[in-house]
Amino acid sequence: MDAIVKNFPASKEKQVRPSQQEAEEAVRVLLRWAGDDPAREGLLDTPKRVAAAYRELFGGYEQSPEDVLGRTFEEVSGYDDIVLVRDIPFFSHCEHHMLPIIGKAHVAYLPNGRVLGLSKIARVVEIFGRRLQTQENLTAQIANAIEETLKPRGVAIMIEAEHLCMEMRGVQKQGSHTMTTTFTGEFKANAAEQARFFTLARNR
Repeated sequence: MDAIVKNFPASKEKQVRPSQQEAEEAVRVLLRWAGDDPAREGLLDTPKRVAAAYRELFGGYEQSPEDVLGRTFEEVSGYDDIVLVRDIPFFSHCEHHMLPIIGKAHVAYLPNGRVLGLSKIARVVEIFGRRLQTQENLTAQIANAIEETLKPRGVAIMIEAEHLCMEMRGVQKQGSHTMTTTFTGEFKANAAEQARFFTLARNR
């Protein structure tokens, strides 16, 4: 698939982040809107806990994939075959309902003289995952970050995920999975390389 990658460049007027107090008050408003009383004992500390949880869950906005991927290694002894990290677990939130997306990412590339530290690939998945997302955009963002930083001969990404916005509300279809893929370079041009990627990613 060819997805449109949204990089969200900084606006001319920098957006001011609300204070901790404002965030907590927003949670109290939602509690009242839901029909509960934020002043009751069990909910007294909920606004503070929710604000802290949101800072962690959406910590990807404060991290740069370029910084994570900045260091590469050239001592590869001539290795130029596929590098695949599969079954990378991630948690994200859909940008439409702010409900969880739970899934696994399979990330591969064909080196072009340089390789990445394997942990860097998992870190990039986490950085983009910890933002409000659609699965399509998440898939494209991971591929784009590796493509721009490493300049490999090709990148292949497959993401399989469950969307709680589809399971908890709306059609309420539990257990359904969504799969997205994107390919660049040799993976996009060569069907045999795509087939090899799928075989390796799914080989248990």
